[in-house]
Amino acid sequence: MRLRKPGGGAMTGTGEWASYWRSAEMPLEAMHASFLHHRYHRHSHETYSFGVTEHGAQTFNCRGAGHTSAAGMVMAFNPDDVHDGHATDDQGFTYRIVHIGQELIADALADIAGRPVGLPLFAAPVINSPVLATRLRRLHTALLQGADPLERDELLSSAVAALVRLAARTPADPPTGLGTPAAAHLAATARELIHDRYAEPISADDLASWTGSSRYAIYRAFRTAYGLAPSEYQRQVRLRTARHLLTLGRPAAQVANEVGFTDQAHLTRWFTRSYGVTPTQYRRAHTDSS
Repeated sequence: MRLRKPGGGAMTGTGEWASYWRSAEMPLEAMHASFLHHRYHRHSHETYSFGVTEHGAQTFNCRGAGHTSAAGMVMAFNPDDVHDGHATDDQGFTYRIVHIGQELIADALADIAGRPVGLPLFAAPVINSPVLATRLRRLHTALLQGADPLERDELLSSAVAALVRLAARTPADPPTGLGTPAAAHLAATARELIHDRYAEPISADDLASWTGSSRYAIYRAFRTAYGLAPSEYQRQVRLRTARHLLTLGRPAAQVANEVGFTDQAHLTRWFTRSYGVTPTQYRRAHTDSS
C-alpha cells in the first residue's frame, strides 16, 4: 500500500517518500524525496542534474571515486555522469534535485553572455556553497509550487548563472578516459548496435560479430568509454525510452513491452532503482504539469 505524503508525494510503509514534477514544455524536471533504505542503481541522465541535500547525508560513486553530500551541500552531475547513491547512515537523507536539459543551459548562458558559449563542465560532484544551495532551493520550490513562467525563467537563469560562475569550467574540456582511438571506435560501434536494437535480446556474441572484435575487448572498451557495461547501457537506453513514452500517456504495462522489459513489474523495479519514483508516478507528474 502506498500512502500520500503531505504535498502530493508518494510514501511507503518505511516512511520514505518522493514528489516528482515535470515540465510539459521544456526539458526541466524536479524531485523532492526522503530515503532511508532506497539505493539508487548505477545510472545517468541526459540532462545536467543539481541536487541539494537538506537533511542527513547521502553517499554515492561518480567518476571513479566515492563522495558524500551532507546537509547544505550541492551535488552537480554532468550529462551522462554515471552514479549511484544511498543513505550514508541509518538516519537517511532528504534532498531536492533539478534536472535541466542541455539546451536550457545553453540558452541561459547565451542570454547572459550575449553570444553562444560552450556548455559547462562541473569537475566536482559535491560542492559546499550556501549561495548555490539557496539558488537551487528557490528554483526547486518554485517549480513544485507551480510558479508562473516568468518567475520560473528568472530563477532558472539565476541558478544557472551562479552554478557556472562558482563551480564550472566553460567551455567543457574534451572528454577524457576514452582510452585509445581504436578502443573508443570499438565502443562507439557496439553502442550503435545497442541503440538500433535496444528492445531486443542482444548477446555478447552479437556485439562481437557486429564489431569484429572479442567479447572481452568490447566489454573493456565500453566500460572505459561510457562507464557502464554494455548490458547496463542497454537497460539505460530502455529506461530513457520508457520515460519518453510515459510522457506521451502510455500505460506502464504497454511501455514495458515496447522497450524490452519482461513485464510492468520488471520496468517498475529498474525505473525505481534508477530514478527514485515509479513509472506511474513519473507519468502522473507529466500529466499534472500539462
